Amino acid sequence: MMMNNFEDRLALLNAEYKALISRPNEPVYPGNGIYLRYKNPVVTAEHAPLEWRYDLNKSTNPYLMERMGVNAAFNAGAIKMNGKYVLVVRVEGSDRKSFFAIAESPNGIDNFEFKGLPVLMPQTDDPDVNVYDMRLTKHEDGWIYGIFCSERKDTTVPKTDTSSATAAAGIVRTKDLVTWERLPDLKTASQQRNVVLHPEFVNGKYMLYTRPQDGFIDTGSGGGICCGFTASMENAIVEDERIIDEKIYHTIKEVKNGAGAVPIKTEKGWLHIAHGVRNTAAGLRYVVYAFMTSLEDPTKVIASPGGYLIAPQGEERIGDVSNVVFINGAIVDDDGRLLMYYASSDTRLHVAETTVDRMIDYCMNTPSDTFTSRGSVEQRIALIKANQAL
Repeated sequence: MMMNNFEDRLALLNAEYKALISRPNEPVYPGNGIYLRYKNPVVTAEHAPLEWRYDLNKSTNPYLMERMGVNAAFNAGAIKMNGKYVLVVRVEGSDRKSFFAIAESPNGIDNFEFKGLPVLMPQTDDPDVNVYDMRLTKHEDGWIYGIFCSERKDTTVPKTDTSSATAAAGIVRTKDLVTWERLPDLKTASQQRNVVLHPEFVNGKYMLYTRPQDGFIDTGSGGGICCGFTASMENAIVEDERIIDEKIYHTIKEVKNGAGAVPIKTEKGWLHIAHGVRNTAAGLRYVVYAFMTSLEDPTKVIASPGGYLIAPQGEERIGDVSNVVFINGAIVDDDGRLLMYYASSDTRLHVAETTVDRMIDYCMNTPSDTFTSRGSVEQRIALIKANQAL
């Protein structure tokens, strides 16, 4: 039987919400030695505050109905500010519109709570229809840049085609994650998704990791993660894109791949945590993988471990877009602890905990993909024989 008393229902909703945002998280042991998963997602649709979903006025909503539902909370940019772990979360309403909202935690693994209001994104002369998947870069020029996907209706198709879209890299900048300044979209020769800004100047220019594609979904002639340079972020134009990490047949990134979290500077090189996509009989499968580039030349790959770093596991496989993990945010503590915020199945957000040293070891000492079954078996036999000799 449904609960009809407004006050009783509100009390129950408040109690459940407070229990959720204060719930401690637990690592799942023993892990794989590379990272630890945590038992609970760190942000879900249910983390959206009640006032974002319900009309709490008894006179206008006597049944205390959810007026504006939240479908999912996932794909978050990440940064540490004022001692807090801060996520710019992609929140998707039940109307399919995504928006950005700020969630904070004191420790990075639990007690995430949305703060303030959802971000009211400033618009360009060509307004966004949908926005999502922001990467946050604290750049050496003093600004925090947010680069996100701006989706708009494809005006080149017949009006009756209501599913075709175009994608561009939208750009905002801020100093405090409260006031956002909208800059013109990135200009390149093709559509763009999954664009990431390098945190340092390279030869006096801003360096961007791009993923050129011929259409909204298909990469087409786009061959992988590229790099390009622009003299200014206030009018960002990349005229030349060069592949630094290509998509390759019969690998975890044979259909497409894209930059994920902002590259992390280490003593051995730049650590990249990206996503790769392959096709299966059940549809596209997204995984997270890692590689490293040179400190002296960030366009040069110096380590590329074979296979995936994180793949959907257990309940992570189930959601709006199943069999998917995706990353666009990570935070490094001063002591080297690394928190990787990955989403599962376009539904919820998780954290995997490791250290920078572990990730360097993983990248530098894990065998690279040989691109053949025989080569893979030869690597495994070498490992087995080395262990048998102990």
